[in-house]
Amino acid sequence: MSASGRRCKMLSRNVGGLDRAVRLALGLILLPRGLFLLGPGDALRWPVLVLGLMGLVSGTAGYCVLYVPFGLLTRRCDP
Repeated sequence: MSASGRRCKMLSRNVGGLDRAVRLALGLILLPRGLFLLGPGDALRWPVLVLGLMGLVSGTAGYCVLYVPFGLLTRRCDP
């Protein structure tokens, strides 16, 4: 099989370095904001909390479930 024909494993990491850094930074900004700065009655509290948590989890793990159905990959595959 040629180098261009190789594919990454199905459940291997699919988030690259810059993408991970952005996800971690946004998670570190959004999660505390949702926890402490937005009030209990604020409509944006739960979406901000969920996005912050998703950013931290996917940035830490290096894997994004939402990339799989679209075939997206922001990191290079191992040869």
